[in-house]
Amino acid sequence: MLLFAYTFAQAQHSLRLSVKSKENGQALGGASVTIAPANKNAVTDSAGIASFTNLPAGNYTVRVVFVGMMEKEIQVMVPQNNTGAFEIELEEETHEEEEVIVTATRTSRSISDIPTRVETISGEELNEKANMKPGDIRMLLSESTGIQTQQTSATSYNSSIRIQGLDGRYTQVLRDGFPLYAGFSGGLSLMQVAPLDLRQIEVVKGSSSTLYGGGAIAGLVNLVSKTPGQKKELSFVANGTSAGGLDLSGFYSEKFKTTGVTVFASSNSSKAYDPASIGFTAIPSFERYTINPKLFWYGKNTTANIGFSYVTEKRIGGSMAFIKNEGPGYFEKNNTDRFTTQLQVTHKLTDHSQLNFKNSYSRFKRLIEVPGYVFSGTQLSGFTEATYNVQYKKTQWVVGANFLTDDFDEDKQTTTILRNYHYSTIGAFVQHTWSPVKAFTLETGLRADHTRDYGIEWLPRFSAMMKLSAQVTARLGGGLGYKIPTVFNEEAERTQFQAILPIDKSATKDERSAGANFDLNYRTKIGAVGFTANQLFFYTRLNRPLVLSTAGAYQFVNANGHIDTKGMETNLRFVYDDIKLFVGYTYADVNTHFNNTLLWLPLTARHRLNNVLMYEQEGKLKIGFEAYFFSKQGLNDGTTGRAYWTFGLMGEKTWEHVSLFINFENFTDTRQTRYGSIYTGAASNPVFKDIYAPVDGFVVNGGVKLRL
Repeated sequence: MLLFAYTFAQAQHSLRLSVKSKENGQALGGASVTIAPANKNAVTDSAGIASFTNLPAGNYTVRVVFVGMMEKEIQVMVPQNNTGAFEIELEEETHEEEEVIVTATRTSRSISDIPTRVETISGEELNEKANMKPGDIRMLLSESTGIQTQQTSATSYNSSIRIQGLDGRYTQVLRDGFPLYAGFSGGLSLMQVAPLDLRQIEVVKGSSSTLYGGGAIAGLVNLVSKTPGQKKELSFVANGTSAGGLDLSGFYSEKFKTTGVTVFASSNSSKAYDPASIGFTAIPSFERYTINPKLFWYGKNTTANIGFSYVTEKRIGGSMAFIKNEGPGYFEKNNTDRFTTQLQVTHKLTDHSQLNFKNSYSRFKRLIEVPGYVFSGTQLSGFTEATYNVQYKKTQWVVGANFLTDDFDEDKQTTTILRNYHYSTIGAFVQHTWSPVKAFTLETGLRADHTRDYGIEWLPRFSAMMKLSAQVTARLGGGLGYKIPTVFNEEAERTQFQAILPIDKSATKDERSAGANFDLNYRTKIGAVGFTANQLFFYTRLNRPLVLSTAGAYQFVNANGHIDTKGMETNLRFVYDDIKLFVGYTYADVNTHFNNTLLWLPLTARHRLNNVLMYEQEGKLKIGFEAYFFSKQGLNDGTTGRAYWTFGLMGEKTWEHVSLFINFENFTDTRQTRYGSIYTGAASNPVFKDIYAPVDGFVVNGGVKLRL
């Protein structure tokens, strides 16, 4: 018995391991530790400690895994000579999300090191969503939490972006940092941007007018184009739909010694489609062509690119009988021509500083025609900006100025007063980023914009990021915003701008906002499952918003009160081997406070749920299932829309140069026309209700991708 007790005691040893980050020495709680060949597992506590007992003496292989860090295996001898914890340091690994460089905030930093909360759609996620709508970017945006694409026309499919419940006019859309889609040219913009030549999409939610000027009250969306890489790219996409749609796109990119080139071209079309057999189009008949070449030059200290884009489209929705030339009926015709030029030059002054120059010009012409009414006009807009950027180890300064012009000339069709306008804005801004320690970054900014009719707007902004641990990051931000009054918004779009008087500048003030958001990001690994959670809280208050007054005449005036939106977004991501699950929830409480009366803002779902389950064998196979829920929405006629679900199923098989994909969108055929009529009055002169749910129903699309 004494001999047995002695032998057993000799076999019992303990081992304490301390897991830390090599970069900053922080303890890594939640790391998975495995000891072989003893087949023992443990998870480090909040102090980064994992303890093992009952270990026989010997040499063991210790394997440590922690999300965001490189996996490490080391040899440990038991028993240890000292009684302290054996230290293991892990190095950060390069994740796909950390490779994303964000440009919307002017600092060109990795997304993991930027204090402003920026959401990106890039890489495989961009390709997966592009399979569902290769002809435009609505699907890319509408499936993100906090973002809703609001259809503004029942028959022409026109849509706008809503961020956190606010109207689309309060979202600024950029292309490579150029504010190209605003005012009259904001119409149909979502429908006319194809995703094949996009490298990523960046979304900043909340007041962001400090970055690029007025209009970014709800947030901004920056569409980032592809640039020439080290390898030549030649790709094509052909897509067809069960609704009669056809999308053909091609992209070419190549970099030479001192030059580079990209060329994008596409043809997108669809037949008129009426799944409900009500005699009106859910998808209009349209035909669109796009060409976008760009030339790049690479010098020793100077780089530059110049290009242009031309988009032309003819679109007609309404009565199926009228479109098919089978008889008279209601119709809505949209003809657009969009021509844009872009020039960007970057000159390196020193190893720490550079000058940037941007210039763009845009000409947008649109004709809208319904029975007995025609509206047409041309918008000319220009943007010029110069910035000086200096960066050191712990600080970065961006100082700049820009000049923006916006001219609209309406073609005289009737005796109605023309809605012409001319706006010019001069702005100056400064932005400072300070990182005194690796775990903390503070970004502050101030912009002053002067408009000829509305004076000076002062726009401060701040964003702070604290890396509380290797697993937890917190961000806090806020700022002011403004928007110059214009008749071009969703409310006027729904009536094709009929009978709406121009803005009375003497009696109208610009809209102003203040907003803030706070979010926590947590990532860990639970066994073999990687887990990431982001929790965002937001609040925005919009003072004296423009509303349509019907007292005697249809004219936009400042409301007596304000609109506020408050709520939260929850994003959860689970990764196990080749399986990924994304769960997103949005709560948006959006209300008007006019004349001391609180009312729910129409067309805002208080609750939204996004679910995406994806199985992916990298470079071989993708299968995705989606489920989206929208709660009830208040409508402008005082009624309430129904809550609904939509479901989708997507698959893609990939070989070396070819991919085949198919997508079953809304396969349960959820349609607003199932809940009742979408119009009142006679079919020859309909009055359409608010569109809060899909009208196109179940649509299958599929096609082929070629990479040569």
